[in-house]
Amino acid sequence: MFPWAEHAQTDTQKGCGGTVPYVIVKYKVADYARWKPIFDADGANRQAGGCKGGQLFRSADDPNEVVMLFEWDLEKARQYSQREEVRAKMREAGVLGSPDVYFLEEIEELSR
Repeated sequence: MFPWAEHAQTDTQKGCGGTVPYVIVKYKVADYARWKPIFDADGANRQAGGCKGGQLFRSADDPNEVVMLFEWDLEKARQYSQREEVRAKMREAGVLGSPDVYFLEEIEELSR
């Protein structure tokens, strides 16, 4: 759920061919306990919009700050983010302000 981005790279712009695209979204919510079930219920919509799954993180210092890491084709993610239903769902869930959104391509996996 992130309706704020304007530019996405296409597959031909990526250059390296086999890179994995990711989207990171960070925002604050009014109440995590209220936000989480609404976020979970929207999973089928994210999947229909091209999301291939991801991970959810919560700040250790602020339980109402969440960060999501999605594997998502960048162009499809941009299209999804522009849908009014996404904005409405964010408002319903209690998202505060505008999220920070990053469109990324994995270039290297680091060893543990």
